[in-house]
Amino acid sequence: MHSPSLWQALHQRRYLHSGWPWRCALYFLTSVPLGAALLACLLVLALAGSLLTVVLVGVPLLLTLVLFGLPVAHVERRRLRLIDPAVPLADAHQDPPRTGPAAWLRIRLQERATWRELGYALLFGCLLWPVEAAIIGTVLGVSGGLISTPLVMATAGGGEEARVIKLWLVHSYPAAFAVALAGLLLLPLLAYPLGLLAVGRAQLTRLLLDVSPHQDDVRVKELSRSRMRLVTAFEAERRRIERDLHDGAQQRLVSLSMRLGLARLDAREEPLAGLLAQAHDEAQAALVELRELIQGIHPRVLTDRGLAAAIEDIADRSPVPVDLDLDLPHRFLEAVESAVYFAVCEALANVAKHSRATRATVEARVDQGQLVVRVRDNGVGGADEADGTGLEGVADRISVLGGHLLVSSPSGGPTVFRLLVPCTPAPDRRLDAPPAR
Repeated sequence: MHSPSLWQALHQRRYLHSGWPWRCALYFLTSVPLGAALLACLLVLALAGSLLTVVLVGVPLLLTLVLFGLPVAHVERRRLRLIDPAVPLADAHQDPPRTGPAAWLRIRLQERATWRELGYALLFGCLLWPVEAAIIGTVLGVSGGLISTPLVMATAGGGEEARVIKLWLVHSYPAAFAVALAGLLLLPLLAYPLGLLAVGRAQLTRLLLDVSPHQDDVRVKELSRSRMRLVTAFEAERRRIERDLHDGAQQRLVSLSMRLGLARLDAREEPLAGLLAQAHDEAQAALVELRELIQGIHPRVLTDRGLAAAIEDIADRSPVPVDLDLDLPHRFLEAVESAVYFAVCEALANVAKHSRATRATVEARVDQGQLVVRVRDNGVGGADEADGTGLEGVADRISVLGGHLLVSSPSGGPTVFRLLVPCTPAPDRRLDAPPAR
C-alpha cells in the first residue's frame, strides 16, 4: 500500500506549490546525519563488545547493540510522519507482565519486533543513508550548481568564465543567467522523482518496522472480537445465574426460614421445639451462605451503581483499612467493570491473607482511554503470580479485554497491583441509573 497523502499529492497539479517537496527533501537531508551517526555507533558497539567479551565487559555492549534498534525505530516512526502522516506507524512492542528491568529485557529479547528493528538499523546504517545522500546530493547539486552559475562567474571567474557543475564553461553573463534559469526550471521537475523515491522509502520503512501483516491483523482482530463475545456471553450467564439464585432459591429459603420461625413459636414442647430451632438456625445459615455466593457471582451494587460504588463496598468489607481515591466519571462496559471489580477483590483478599499489612490504598481513574487501577499496601511484599494466589487468573481475565496486570512486590514491601484496561464510556449505563430488577 502506498503512503496515501504523498502518493495522492503527486497526482495533483498543486503538488509543486505544496509543502510536500520540501518535506521530502527534509526527510532525505535528515537521513544523512542520522545514518552516519548510527553507523558510527554500531561499529563502536560491535568492535568494543567483541574485543571486551573476554573480560565480560563486552557482554553489556553486545546486548546494547542488539537493543539499539529500539531507539532507531522510535526515531524512524516519528520521522516517517514527514512523508507519511496519514497512517502513523504504531509501536509493535508489548508491555512487560511485571515491573523491573529484568522483565522488560526478557520480553524485548523474545519479541520478533526487536530483531526486525535491529535489522532495519543495520540496513539504515550500512546502506540506506549513503543512497539517500546520493539522491539528495544529486538533486541539490545539479539544480544548485546551475542556479549559482552567475554567482560563480562573479566571484571565482573574475567575470570572464565559469564552470557549470564541472562539465562545461560559460564565457558571458547572458549565458550564465540562461544556465541559472535552466536550473530554476529543472528544480520542480526533480521534485517529482524525489517524491516517488520518498514514497518508496516510506513503504520500505513500513515493510520492515510493521511486524503485523494485514492478514495477521485481520485474524488478530477477529480473534479479539470472538474473545470479547465469549466474555460478554460469560458475563450474561453469570448475571442470569445470580438473578435465578436471587429471585428463586433465595426467596424460597427466606420463606422456609419464616415458616420455621413461626412453627418454632407455636411449638413449645420438646423434642419438636428443639428440632425446629435447629432447622431454623440451619436455614438462616444457608441463607447467609447463599447471599454470599450471590454476592460473589455478581454483586448487585456493581450492576446498580457502577464500579466506584462496588469498590467502596469492597473497601468497607475489607478487614484491612482501605483508603480510596476514585475518579470514575462514567460507567463502563459490563465486562470491563466486572473484570476490574473481581481483580480488586483478589488484590484486597491477598492483602488481608498474605501481606500482613496495616493499611491499603485503592486508586482508580481514566487516563488517555485506559482505566488505571492501583492497589497498594504497606505489607511485607513477596507476592508472585505463580504462587497460586489467583493473580494469574486475574491477569488472564484482564488480558482478554486487552489490558495488563503489573505486579511489583519486592521482599519487604510495598506491594503494588496495577491494572491497565482499555475502556470506552457506556452512555446507556448511567451512574444514577435505577436498580436493575
